[in-house]
Amino acid sequence: MTTQDGRPQRRASRAARLDAFGGPDGLRVREIPAPEAGPGRIRVRVAAAGLNPMDWYMLTDADTAARFGLTLPAGFGTDYAGVVDQVGDGVHGYAVGDRVFGGALSRAVADHVVVDATGTAADEAHPTPDGVADRVAATLTIAGRTAAAAIAAVAPTAGDSVLIGGAAGGVGVFAVQLARIAGARVIGTGSASSAEHLRALGAEPVEYGDGLADRVRRLAPNGVTAAIDLHGEATVHAARDLGVPDARICTIATALDGITAANGATTTPDTLREIAEHVAAGRLTVPIAATFPLEDVRAAAELQAGRHVKGKIVIDL
Repeated sequence: MTTQDGRPQRRASRAARLDAFGGPDGLRVREIPAPEAGPGRIRVRVAAAGLNPMDWYMLTDADTAARFGLTLPAGFGTDYAGVVDQVGDGVHGYAVGDRVFGGALSRAVADHVVVDATGTAADEAHPTPDGVADRVAATLTIAGRTAAAAIAAVAPTAGDSVLIGGAAGGVGVFAVQLARIAGARVIGTGSASSAEHLRALGAEPVEYGDGLADRVRRLAPNGVTAAIDLHGEATVHAARDLGVPDARICTIATALDGITAANGATTTPDTLREIAEHVAAGRLTVPIAATFPLEDVRAAAELQAGRHVKGKIVIDL
């Protein structure tokens, strides 16, 4: 289609937009021109977008947003899955109609995203394996990368007992199962109400809070050999009390002297491909806690911001 002056007409695209830093009440669904795939890039018609706690963290205030290169008006969400519908010049390995998933930093909750065909974390695409639904593929990028980085930092193997703090959350879903795939025993902290959820993932549940180290000792009298804190630093302190050396403890949300802070941005593209293959083979499952249509993105964001969801939240587009 063309305009009256002969120029190509750009198709409209819906997108979640934030016009002011702060909470979910600032989110709106806007109609914008569909982005175009330039050289080396592909455009994806998004089918589903997964939410993560970092989606809000990046947009809490201007200073934090600037650290991620974001300005207002800002998009929302990073994880996506869908189908390639436009291929830019010089792109090899992708064609219109290919199913893909990946990351599009703070712009995934939209009808269309444009990403680098050979990019890395948060500007990337990967083939979606057969048997992996778009809703599931849309949850893999941020949480999967972060969990894989944490697992790599402590390198569990058969014979290890790994204590994972915050195991019931979005990253915990992956960390628990990746540690189990590596052959380790997993003890996961969570609320009393998350016990069955943790057992379903393959972890032995233990309630967080004061006295954590003593509860872990009763559950694992032979001790634990590694620990991952996915929430703060309480699990780090418990692990130290239990005699775990600092070299086998890591965090993702707190920086502590002597402790490795895992960062999903340091993982390789192969990391996500391997996680997707685990899903396709049935070795790893992703609980979808809730799904929302794009029009209800604010409600979805409010649920995610509560940080008590067991599994992942997905926006359907």
